[in-house]
Amino acid sequence: MAVPKRKVSPARRDKRRSNVWKLPMPGFSKCPNCGELKAPHKVCGNCGYYKGVQVIRKDV
Repeated sequence: MAVPKRKVSPARRDKRRSNVWKLPMPGFSKCPNCGELKAPHKVCGNCGYYKGVQVIRKDV
């Protein structure tokens, strides 16, 4: 059976247990064309517009 060779210090143990390393939730912005939430700097999945220009044709 595997047994630790050395005692794990409280600092090392607590670093491992902390939630600081988790990535934050990505921010969302409103599409100026349709108002749907979308990822910034990406084409809107609802209407297909990016910076006021239709990039993807969507049949709604």
